[in-house]
Amino acid sequence: MGYDASFRVWRGDDTGGGLESYTVEVKEGEVVLDIIHRLQATQTPDLAVRWNCKAGKCGSCSAEINGKPRLMCMTRMSTFDEAETVTVTPMRTFPIMRDLVTDVSFNYQKAREVPAFAPPPDLTPGDFRMSQVDVERSQEFRKCIECYLCQNTCHVIRDHEENMPKFSGPRFFIRIAELDMHPLDTRDRRRDAQADAGIGYCNITKCCTEVCPEGIHITDNAIIPMKERVVDAKYDPVFVIGTRIPTRGDKEAAQALQRGDVTGAEQAARARLVDKPSDQAALGVLAGAQFAQGRFDEAAQTSSKRISLVGGRGNARREAVTTYGWSLLCAAESGQLPYTDETRATVADAMRDAAAMTGSAAFAHKAALMHALGGDEPAARREIDDVLAWHRPAPERADALITSARLHREAGADAAASAALAEARRLSPTNPRLAAY
Repeated sequence: MGYDASFRVWRGDDTGGGLESYTVEVKEGEVVLDIIHRLQATQTPDLAVRWNCKAGKCGSCSAEINGKPRLMCMTRMSTFDEAETVTVTPMRTFPIMRDLVTDVSFNYQKAREVPAFAPPPDLTPGDFRMSQVDVERSQEFRKCIECYLCQNTCHVIRDHEENMPKFSGPRFFIRIAELDMHPLDTRDRRRDAQADAGIGYCNITKCCTEVCPEGIHITDNAIIPMKERVVDAKYDPVFVIGTRIPTRGDKEAAQALQRGDVTGAEQAARARLVDKPSDQAALGVLAGAQFAQGRFDEAAQTSSKRISLVGGRGNARREAVTTYGWSLLCAAESGQLPYTDETRATVADAMRDAAAMTGSAAFAHKAALMHALGGDEPAARREIDDVLAWHRPAPERADALITSARLHREAGADAAASAALAEARRLSPTNPRLAAY
């Protein structure tokens, strides 16, 4: 059943214009774009409007309907009272071209400023693989139809045009987040987000999330994580103290560990801890030196102390939690600690926390060892097969091969186990886990 609706539509161009009133027929089931088309067909043939798919997938028909940024093709007339006047205006943030059509070229300029995906230089097409968890993280951001409603509603540029040269806006924050969370992207996107895209201007009012027709959690899943990563890299006091202005003792210990002088690194770290027992950076070096020498139980104890000092988030905490959980696993594997239910639960919690802070599948080989120690061979084998199918750094791949050798031996496949261990020794000859095999 139809009715006559009152519409006010903005008419004009870049020189000026205003709202004009119309009375137009509305039929059951129609959307605002249907009414605009009827106006074109019956009353205003020169009305300019941009549209394409009329299915909510092209993002062309963006406008402001009763003051709210929406897609005209996805806004049903049944959402308005029959006596209500429906006002349709162009997106306010972008320059008017004519009537409901705006110049959105700003967004294409910002798109060109985002550096392209940067995989490792030695990556071949057959090695280009991802785990499902990483696919799902970026898949949400790829739902964007580039309607630019989020850009339009963002008050950083909506109310302050002078910010446009140095602020990319929410649509491109999710693009940067998508690339930063990609396990094969080698570029540090944190600098891009801060210095080039201006993510620091955003004060997370969530207005962009509220108007997204695809339901992308722009603020919670992209902007806030990117802000946290920027802070971790640039402003975290622990990071600044530990890496930008290191003490002499910390620096000597870290340099010794990097050279492979694990004995010298341990001595330097212990000397620093005599002067300052709460130095978390020295504890980190000490844990690394202990782990490198195969003293996994001691590395776990040292990492546990470090966790209590590094605070609730940041690179230092992620590193400490990761070392703690992995050291416990390796200690159980080598027989230095019993793998009890309590140890298993502690390791699971540590790995879960570390993976959440990293947002990648880099812990798959650790999960495989956890399953292997727990007797769940099928789950361990699935994890290992996935890791070995991806392009991974040599140390990580070596760890996966060592766990694979363990599984082969338990299955009686000694030849396969020997081959896996030989490849692991080639990739990482100093891996302390090799001593157990």
